[in-house]
Amino acid sequence: MRFQRFMAALGALCLASAAMAADLPVIRAATLKIGTVNWELSTIAANGLDEKHGFKLEMMPYADNGATRIAVEGGEADMAVADWIWVARQRAEGKDYVVVPYSRAVGGVVVPEGSDARTLADLAGGKIGIAGGPLDKSWLILRAYAQKEYGLDLKAETEQVFGAPPLIFKSALGGDYAGAINFWHFLAKMKAAGMRELISVETAAMALGLDPDVPLLGYYFKGDFLASHPDLAQGFYEASREAKALLADEAGAWDAVRPMMNAKTDAQFEQLRADWLAGVPARGPVDAAAAGRLLALMADLGGAELVGRADAVPDGLFAAVQ
Repeated sequence: MRFQRFMAALGALCLASAAMAADLPVIRAATLKIGTVNWELSTIAANGLDEKHGFKLEMMPYADNGATRIAVEGGEADMAVADWIWVARQRAEGKDYVVVPYSRAVGGVVVPEGSDARTLADLAGGKIGIAGGPLDKSWLILRAYAQKEYGLDLKAETEQVFGAPPLIFKSALGGDYAGAINFWHFLAKMKAAGMRELISVETAAMALGLDPDVPLLGYYFKGDFLASHPDLAQGFYEASREAKALLADEAGAWDAVRPMMNAKTDAQFEQLRADWLAGVPARGPVDAAAAGRLLALMADLGGAELVGRADAVPDGLFAAVQ
C-alpha cells in the first residue's frame, strides 16, 4: 500500500512537472548549423538550464547569418546572435530589437610563425588577408590603432585581400599574407597551427580609449516578445551565465561540446576552449556610455554604410539584465 501511494505521488509530481514545462514560454533560437553559439545554447539545453530559469529553448539551425536574421524578422524564430552595432542600426531604422549580452570574443592580427613583424607598422608594404569586407569591425579598429600609435594609414600602406573566413584561414596558413585578420574561432585554429598573434583587437581598443569589456556580440530578441514575458530576458541571461560558469569550471562539460567544435587536433580544441572562455564578459548590464564610444568610432570610420542612422546608442537597445 505504501508503495502504491508512493508511485501515485510520484506520478502526480511528474504530471505536475510536465504541465509546468508545457506552460513555459518557448525561445526559438535561430543559429548557424556550425556556429560557436551552439556551444553555449546546447549546454543550456542539455543541463536543463532553460527550464530551471523559466523557459524552454528550441534550437533552429540555418545555413548562414542572413537566414537567421530573416527568421527573426519574419517571426519564424524569436532570437538570434549578432553584433550589437548591427542591431543598433536595425533599431534606429524602426525595428524593435533588444540585445542580451553574450560574448566579447573578437579577432586580431596573426602573422606567420617565422615572421619578424613585431607591430602593425611592420606590415607596411605587405599583404593583409581580412575575413569579411572593408567594413569589418576588427579591421576598422586596427586601422584606427595604427594611425594613432604609428601615424600609419594601414589601408594605404598595405594591400588588402578580403574573403570568406575559410579562405583567409587556408591562404594564411599557406603563407600568402604578411598578416591576417579573421573571426576569433578561425584565429584560434591558426594560432594552434603555429601562427602568432601580433596584436588583438582588445589591445587596440584599449589603446583607443575603448572599453574591451563591452560585449560586441549579443542575443537579440524582438521587444514585444520580451514585453509579453517580463522575466524572460533576465531568465535567459541567468541560463547563459550558468552555462558559461559550467564551461569555465568543469572540464567535463566540454565533452558534449567538442563534437561541435570541428577541432581536428587537441591543440585546436585547447586553443578554441581557451579563446572562447577569454571572450566571456563580466556579469552585468552593458555600459551604454562605453558602447557609445565604440559606436562613435565605427560611425567615424565606417559611416552610414556601417551604422546607418544609429548616430548614438538607441534607447532600449540593451536589456536591463543584472
